[in-house]
Amino acid sequence: MKEKIYERERAYLSPYACLSEKTKGREREETPCTMRTDFQRDRDRIIYSKAFLRLKNKTQVFFAPDGDHYMSRLTHTLDVSQIARSLARCLSLNEDLAEAIALGHDLGHTPFGHVGERVLNKLAPCGFKHNRQSLRVVDKLEKDGKGLNLTYEVRDGILNHTKHGTPHTLEGEAVSLADRIAYINHDIEDALRAGFLEEEQLPAEAIKVFGRDTSARINTAILDIYRESDGKPYVRMSAEKAEALDSLRTFMFENVYERANKLIQESAERMLGELYCYFVERPEALPALYRGFLAEDGVERVVCDYLSSMTDKYAIGVFKRLFVPREGSV
Repeated sequence: MKEKIYERERAYLSPYACLSEKTKGREREETPCTMRTDFQRDRDRIIYSKAFLRLKNKTQVFFAPDGDHYMSRLTHTLDVSQIARSLARCLSLNEDLAEAIALGHDLGHTPFGHVGERVLNKLAPCGFKHNRQSLRVVDKLEKDGKGLNLTYEVRDGILNHTKHGTPHTLEGEAVSLADRIAYINHDIEDALRAGFLEEEQLPAEAIKVFGRDTSARINTAILDIYRESDGKPYVRMSAEKAEALDSLRTFMFENVYERANKLIQESAERMLGELYCYFVERPEALPALYRGFLAEDGVERVVCDYLSSMTDKYAIGVFKRLFVPREGSV
């Protein structure tokens, strides 16, 4: 069955695609699966990981929104996966590789969205970036410290999915673009729903280029990337569309992300700051899994591992347990 997949890829994928049978492999050799390619196995390992399950309770932009239809870190990840697969399909790239990278790209994200990332990066001498942490999750933290042992190509795509990353595969380039397309467009939708924005405030020129609703903007972006990149050794937008997307991104940072961040900045800084100091001073209070990493990685790095793994609700619960007096306590 796997051989049929290999044959189909050789026959139909672009000469610039990453063929499953040509993977650079894993850091630790394993017995191959008889049915699934290595990239399909990576996708399955990510989906069944604990870090992936926790994404459903991590903030995307709006913390604890009053409504059921706002993006969480998990729904954002699924959105990126769908756009990345659409790009891979129309460009004859490896859909399985693109999907695996997309599903794993935010596994290391903190609670409280990018506010949490900024707080940990400020507190920890070792620094903190969610893309590097996502790689650490799949390399080391999952499966009780064994890691998921993913292929080189998936790991590379996860590490390099940010705007300034340099993925070594076109599938990784597709995910990086899909991430920006997803968060900008659906964050606009959430901001309108939350009353942070009115449609008339959106930058007129960018909206004229991409369209007024989410579906139109995503379709426009995918079609433009197809026209610009089909049969080429790269995945990118046309200059016009790239400029319009950057305009929307800048607008969102200035008018939504900063405002939304300010609403939880003080609380998130206080909670994560107190938790960070508490566990740095008392590493023996860390869960057993994380204590096992202390000798090799140092207390600051391991405390970041623990705090970034938390969901929003779990972080609040730990903070309350440690710092908020309970009724009847002496």
